[in-house]
Order: sequence, then C-alpha cells, then structure tokens
Amino acid sequence: MDKLSFQHLYQTHNDAIYQYIFYLMQHKELAEDLTQETFYRAFKQFATFREEAEIKTWLKRIARNLVYDHFRRKQIVKFIPFVHVDERVEKETPSDILERGQAVATLYEALKGLKLSYREAIVLRKIDGLSVKEAAAFLGCTEKQVTNNTARALKALQKIYEERGYTYVTEL
Repeated sequence: MDKLSFQHLYQTHNDAIYQYIFYLMQHKELAEDLTQETFYRAFKQFATFREEAEIKTWLKRIARNLVYDHFRRKQIVKFIPFVHVDERVEKETPSDILERGQAVATLYEALKGLKLSYREAIVLRKIDGLSVKEAAAFLGCTEKQVTNNTARALKALQKIYEERGYTYVTEL
C-alpha cells in the first residue's frame, strides 16, 4: 500500500477516529492531537499492514491505546461512549433534534454509572455496532465475556435509569 492509499485511508477514517477519541476524552484539542498521533503511528506501520478489511478496527485500537495511555499518565479513569450520528434523509423538526440531544445526554449520564468493562461492551456492541466477535477481538477477551458484559451492562443501565427517573429505551 502506498502513500496515496494511506491518504485515502486518512480521508475515509479521520472523522470517525476523531469522533471516537473526542467522545472518550471530551476535549477538542486533545482529541485533535490524539487523532493526529493515531494516523502518524498508523503511517509508520502502514507498509506492514496487510488486512485491509480490518483497517477501521486497527485504527480504533491505536486510538484507544493512545487514550488509555493518556489516562494512565494522568491517573484518570473516564470513558464516554461513541454515538453514531443518525444518517436520516427525512427532515427533522427542532423538537426532534432537542429530544434526541436530551436522550444522548441522559445516556451519557447513565453510562458514567457503569464500570469500565460494561461501558466498553455497550459502546462497542450497541453504539458502535461491532459484532460480538469484533468486539472480543478489539478488547482482547472471549466472545462469552463480551456477551455477558453487554447483558449485564444493559441490566445495570436499566436500573440506573429507573433509579434516576429516566425513561428506559430498550433499543439502545
């Protein structure tokens, strides 16, 4: 793969990697820096990478490691979910947009109450849309652990929603 293909890779995945890091960090400038560092590290190893179908997972793994390294250096434990931008063709009313924004904010608050392994399972499986197999490979654990953590996380989320008086939506 040459520099032109790397440029295509960057153009294709830059926004998704930035958004992933931004939601983990909640800091624009730091997310920009870590996104740049992610692609710098990917560029250095790009010539040896052969699995084109797994590029997005590879990039996210680099980004995740950079974020965790940053948190370890600062001894911070924090995790905010990555949420897909809804790709609707139909027009939304301002009240629809406001309602969706409130639902996402409620989800963020509820996710803060989960332990890290549960948050990762929810983010990767339900928000980022990875399969059980992909999430297990990404996290370096078994598919059974991913399945169990996802189920436990959903149950814990439901409890948090009920305790806080939120309306729990089962289609996460």
